[in-house]
Amino acid sequence: MFTGIITGVGRIAAIHDLGGSSSHGKRLGIAAPRGYLEDVGLGDSIALNGACMTVTALDVAQAQFTIEISAESLAKTAGLTEQDAPVNLEKALRASDRLGGHIVSGHVDGVGQVTRFAPVGESFELRVLAPEALARFLAYKGSITINGVSLTVNTVDDGVSAADGSKGCEVSINLIPHTVENTALGHLREGSRVNVEIDTVARYVERMLQAGVLPSPNIESAP
Repeated sequence: MFTGIITGVGRIAAIHDLGGSSSHGKRLGIAAPRGYLEDVGLGDSIALNGACMTVTALDVAQAQFTIEISAESLAKTAGLTEQDAPVNLEKALRASDRLGGHIVSGHVDGVGQVTRFAPVGESFELRVLAPEALARFLAYKGSITINGVSLTVNTVDDGVSAADGSKGCEVSINLIPHTVENTALGHLREGSRVNVEIDTVARYVERMLQAGVLPSPNIESAP
């Protein structure tokens, strides 16, 4: 479990195939900021651009760690197979930590595409075209995770056409300079593919609606 508050920006330092076919995944070597791994152990979870990964090898002195990512995960995420690409890092949430963003699972729900990234006043506007299937989970002033960063949706526009003719849901997000400077979001450009995770609360509300479950006004608390 994570919060969407990025604690470091790393770099994909090495990429190795785990096999000779498309059904095999890859082993990634990640260079982290100096001192970042001092409280990390083998088997710990670290989110890379919003995708929860397990540390399989660790070199604290060199500030590097290794993860293995399956072919399935590679097919469902973006930005994890580019040599030297910057990646947002977040260590798993501790029970005593502050929940500064929102509850993030580290499970990517879809890959979106940046349609605009430009300065507006002192801030930046980021527009992302999310898959149409995620539209029902996105709401004005609701939470969304883009490449692991907890963000607030400013506008929602359904039925926007992608370059390939498919339809999607475009969300507009305001980024303050601090976010751009301290995450890998500052490297995004129009056309960049990004990992999108919907709000966990929206996920459960949708499930309740599908099941026809409505909250009862007559529920009494236990004595």
